[in-house]
Amino acid sequence: MKNNVQLITYVDRLTDSGIQELNNVLHQQLADLFSGVHLLPFYYPIDGSDAGFDPIDHTSVDSRLGDWSDIKVLGEGHELMADLIVNHMSAQSKEFQDILKNGKKSPYWDLFLTKDKVFPNGLSKEAEEKIYRPRPGTCFTKFDLPNNETADFWTTFTDTQIDIDINSDLGKDYLSRILKTFSENNIKSIRLDAAGYALKKSGTSCFMLDETFEFIDELTKKANKLGIETLVEIHSYYQTQIEIAKRVDQVYDFALPPLILHSIFSQDFSALVKWLKISPKNCITVLDTHDGIGIIDVGPMAGKKGLLNDAEIDNLVETIHINSAGESKKATGAAASNVDLYQVNCTYYDALGQNDYDYLVARAIQFFSPGTPQVYYAGLLAEKNAMVLLEKSNVGRDINRPYLNNERITQALKKPFTKAMIELIKLRNSYEAFNGNFTVTNELSVLKMTWSHHQSSATLLVNLADKETLIEIIEDNKKRVIQLDNLLK
Repeated sequence: MKNNVQLITYVDRLTDSGIQELNNVLHQQLADLFSGVHLLPFYYPIDGSDAGFDPIDHTSVDSRLGDWSDIKVLGEGHELMADLIVNHMSAQSKEFQDILKNGKKSPYWDLFLTKDKVFPNGLSKEAEEKIYRPRPGTCFTKFDLPNNETADFWTTFTDTQIDIDINSDLGKDYLSRILKTFSENNIKSIRLDAAGYALKKSGTSCFMLDETFEFIDELTKKANKLGIETLVEIHSYYQTQIEIAKRVDQVYDFALPPLILHSIFSQDFSALVKWLKISPKNCITVLDTHDGIGIIDVGPMAGKKGLLNDAEIDNLVETIHINSAGESKKATGAAASNVDLYQVNCTYYDALGQNDYDYLVARAIQFFSPGTPQVYYAGLLAEKNAMVLLEKSNVGRDINRPYLNNERITQALKKPFTKAMIELIKLRNSYEAFNGNFTVTNELSVLKMTWSHHQSSATLLVNLADKETLIEIIEDNKKRVIQLDNLLK
């Protein structure tokens, strides 16, 4: 994977057409900006209960978008990342529907995980309380089977997403088939979606166990043999992220987005700098994704101190709600369905009160942080909260999943912020210094981030108190200084 800026996007939400049209956009309106593209689920169907993260057929491209040959062509111009949804598949899949029809006589019975498989002697209240749950309620759903039988299936996220038994031969074959399909169609990286929940064991939290790491290790080796890198997607305590990073190809830096917001809100970079000095270097950095803004990644857990304390977390969340004029409250927690307990649903632009300067500062900090930066399509174009879509779907995360088209893209590219953002992307892609050594220091509201490689260097200096931000580039004995606010003029 090249150490250049990458794009995160849905095929059908950035364009109103399909994969071929996305390819046109990447080679025209967004030409020469992104070395890679993380394609969010394009499998059949893209419009299930969880926006493609509940595939009926993980090896089939939704025909409304195109087919695998279109993916293959797209991959000739950009490094492609795709989601490998390891934890579950749709209740509407032919495999699970066969189980509902034939029960334990179904040839697919061993593909899915039931409560009895993990707790053959029954599930005690104590054991159930140990299970780490990302959403309120139980992680089991009772389904009716033939002959008046029933079975409790694991449904970690929703009752339409049935958990896979990854230890079964059928589960292993299922994941191997997906990897093979990816390798044949120019997919160079995979994002292991919800990997932390994939392994269940009696008497444990059923989240990020030692056996989970073994599973990830084994799957990574299989992927690597096919020329595919792996990215692990896990929201967890910050020290856990550091340990996870030691054992995988790449992880997300999910602590970065809330810490940047906290820094700007409080005018204090101390927590951010503490993190940047210990954060994994084999990471993908983001400010926004198709999910919400994570909070668990910086907060305390089980009596252990976080990067932010409870009061700072409360202030962070409340400031997002204030900056978004209460819109984020309508999309977060119990206010909307299909949400996670540890995330605030809001565009990053609205979290910063639609302030172009603050948002550009946030992006500059992201681009100077260790790791390979990814930019979400809505964040690239500084899209505002999609309240009409949220009201229509009542899915909290839809607030940051707008449907765009070529006309919207063309208009957005004329905005001062988007022009400035493109200049930042080109800068991040252009200088060899970003492949060198990283240092960071701060004095409360002043942040200094420097990359140096041989005789080249790139320095970001942010002064929140004086509202001054500059970038200094030294290359080939020439100095270039960029005042960030000038990019918005």
